[in-house]
Amino acid sequence: MAQHLLGIDAGLTVTKAVVFDLDGRQIGVEARRVRTVSDAPRHVERDQDELWDAVVGAVRAVIAQTRIAPGDIVGIGVTAHGDGLYFLDEDLRPVGRGIASLDTRAGGILRRWHEDGTAQRAMATTGQMPFASTPASLVAWFAQNDPDRLARSAYALPCKDALKARLTGTVSTDRTEASLSFVDYRTQEYSADAFGTYGLGAYQRLFAPALDSTEVAGTLTAAAAIQLGLVQGTPVGASAHDVDCSALGTGAWQTGALSVIAGTYSINQVISDSAAPDPAWCTRNFVTPGQWMNQAVSPSSATNMEWFVQRIMIGPAGVSGDDVFTRVEAEIAAIDADPDDVVYAPFLYGSPYEVDASASFLGVRGWHTRGHLLRAVMQGVVFNHRHHIDALRAALPVNRIHLAGGATQSARWAQMFADALRSDIEIAAVSESGALGACMLTAVAVGVHDDLGSAVAAMTGDLRTIHPTDAGVDRYDTGYQRYQHAIDALTPFWASA
Repeated sequence: MAQHLLGIDAGLTVTKAVVFDLDGRQIGVEARRVRTVSDAPRHVERDQDELWDAVVGAVRAVIAQTRIAPGDIVGIGVTAHGDGLYFLDEDLRPVGRGIASLDTRAGGILRRWHEDGTAQRAMATTGQMPFASTPASLVAWFAQNDPDRLARSAYALPCKDALKARLTGTVSTDRTEASLSFVDYRTQEYSADAFGTYGLGAYQRLFAPALDSTEVAGTLTAAAAIQLGLVQGTPVGASAHDVDCSALGTGAWQTGALSVIAGTYSINQVISDSAAPDPAWCTRNFVTPGQWMNQAVSPSSATNMEWFVQRIMIGPAGVSGDDVFTRVEAEIAAIDADPDDVVYAPFLYGSPYEVDASASFLGVRGWHTRGHLLRAVMQGVVFNHRHHIDALRAALPVNRIHLAGGATQSARWAQMFADALRSDIEIAAVSESGALGACMLTAVAVGVHDDLGSAVAAMTGDLRTIHPTDAGVDRYDTGYQRYQHAIDALTPFWASA
């Protein structure tokens, strides 16, 4: 009887259910889109029942697709977008919509914290500066604007932990997500001082106890098993934040591994054996006690390409996947010998800068085609990643770079990363690295593997290496200088808006 692992990955727009065998081979995947709601400026929310329905639909579909017996699933790994908050009551029912990590309603509170020194004091304890969608910022916003939501809530959870509560009937988080706002980076444990710094001590009750990521968080309830078409009692792992899971799924788990995830967010993170806090990144717990994941992030990566394709290139009903990149490649190939004289600032949804930056094309002239704009979008995304990565590499040892996310679907885009970063880039063969990482952790939790190292070694497939070229390195060094000049020129405009 073959045994399998089920991974659930609830991203910001798509929720996926993925079946893997015990060697990490992907057997099947099904996806369901989840509607986002923005019924007020800067609000980005999702109905929690709709999210659960998406999980149910994806799981049932992947079981039907793969034709595996539900009893052959030895464990379930769950991961999801980090930051944001999902409120539950004592009966584990949703209290309002979930708040996604693209939500920026707390921007005013954040500005006040920077002005009055709260952000700097938090940095000294937690190893990270708050941003608009961190739990601290959101709880402070609700305390000021909707205290009834907090009064009716028993838990304020990351997305994956809200899903785990529905799966198991129990509430917990893991060490990676516990460190989103309120952990002392030195002890890697919740800190009353951290809650107090933000003036949120009264709300410490909302935050769940943290398990190790390789523990079992609970087992599938009878009700959840019926809905999902699975077996009651199936173990559910504690798992981790999706960026940590994606790193694991690409084979990045040791000190010095730099994981680059080009998706909705520009995620750039280095594993270290000692804490290295800096305002330029978040020093958060990694899945292994005594290790840290140093995350430099901004909501400004491959989602820019999705926006361009849907809004400008082919319309919302267009094509997806390989078809998109085939068309993009053809248009860029036609102009690739032309100079890189168009610059794109990839800040549709936010930026790594303190000002409220927006997206912009600069240098566009009458002879430019859509291909020039497409190339500029790709380059702008790469350059924003380089902005983060240069800061990390200046302070932390890096010995390998792993790339995951939407950019890996394009050979051209992957080559741009290698050239702009002046380094070999390793790409895992698996497409669903987040779900695979969650299943690696669950494989340890249920005893399939003895430890994380053996799980990663056994379940990571072949890695494809992209080497930088001399011509590409020169080209993107020059292009990055132009990009930096453009950002410097735009900053006063953004600050005055």
